[in-house]
Amino acid sequence: MKAVPSALLLFWVLALSACERPGTSASTPLSLIPPLGLPAVPLPPDNPLIQARIELGRTLFMDRRLSHNNTLSCGMCHVPEQGFTSNELGTAIGLEGQSIRRNSPTMYNVAYVEQLFHDGREFGLENQAWGPLLAGNEMANPSIGYVLEKIKVLPEYAGRFEKAFDGRGPDVLTVGQALASYQRTLVSANSRFDRWHYSKEQTALSAEEQAGFRLFSGKAGCSGCHVVGDKHALLTDNRFHNTGIGYAHSMGLPKTHRVQLAPGKFVEIKDNALDSFERPLPDVGRYEVTLDPEDTWAYRTPGLRNVALTAPYMHDGSIATLEEVVEFYDRGGIDNPQKDPLLKPLGLSPAEKKALAVFLGSLTGDNVQKLVAEARAAQPADTPPEKDPASTYRRSY
Repeated sequence: MKAVPSALLLFWVLALSACERPGTSASTPLSLIPPLGLPAVPLPPDNPLIQARIELGRTLFMDRRLSHNNTLSCGMCHVPEQGFTSNELGTAIGLEGQSIRRNSPTMYNVAYVEQLFHDGREFGLENQAWGPLLAGNEMANPSIGYVLEKIKVLPEYAGRFEKAFDGRGPDVLTVGQALASYQRTLVSANSRFDRWHYSKEQTALSAEEQAGFRLFSGKAGCSGCHVVGDKHALLTDNRFHNTGIGYAHSMGLPKTHRVQLAPGKFVEIKDNALDSFERPLPDVGRYEVTLDPEDTWAYRTPGLRNVALTAPYMHDGSIATLEEVVEFYDRGGIDNPQKDPLLKPLGLSPAEKKALAVFLGSLTGDNVQKLVAEARAAQPADTPPEKDPASTYRRSY
């Protein structure tokens, strides 16, 4: 009997669990079967995966009204069609055009990330959700209470929190849990690489891609940080490394910046040409979290699944293509006092660099179009509240 693709099994489990059948309901916890190449999805005991929470979180994720001026949603920095990141911007744009100093990380497989954000300053998706909602240069809400009061008066959410959380309405906990529940379903694997490496389908990868993997796990040393295990591959060590890019930015080393003039139209200009408009924001990486000098300019190792979809690359979006990423690591990064000792010049030939970049394209999961379609199907309304929550709030106790 032919094996059923594990991504299809994941879809079946989710779909069947949501159906009304004896003994089940929208509040019945789901059982996730991870796709080929990934381990079991970590789930906190106080937030089981429930269909009503997933659907609620998806709507919240795509709702522009969750920003202070009703214009910016989570899905506008983590664009579903762009790998749940932003292909057109090295660093995201927040409320009223404010620059954000770091690249929007992909939401694919975020359920497996142990310490969130590029500097690892948050430890759970439930808490992480509030960071962008409250950040002054992102969604810029003035307070937690302001967000909650806005949600309470939007008719699309009437009764949905109570249904998902056993009668409990929107509050600081349930909003975070709903958003986290949705994000944990953005699991994507069963790539051609997985089928070749774990299911031994020899024709799943081309000869050049196979050569690229041998370089990845051998001469190029990529697997030292982007780990490939015997049974599954998160393609990250969930640790933090200094490649020199943060150092170069902080020291003001010459660099060009990709600026979008119009949809699909870009120019490359020197960073100092932007000084009169908006000076670069300081960024010393994980040091801001730990205050350990050894962590200066260190950033979290990203997972490489779906990496062909998630350009531009690095914590600041400063590298546009996978080919350029390979060139950067072939040079050994940028020297600085805290540079990770794993980085050193590789001496790859042009053919080897090409094979390595081609291999990275084989890491795209087989369900990305389905996840994009589900995100767009949420389609929350864009009609803002009739009155600002701050002008209507009255204490109810």
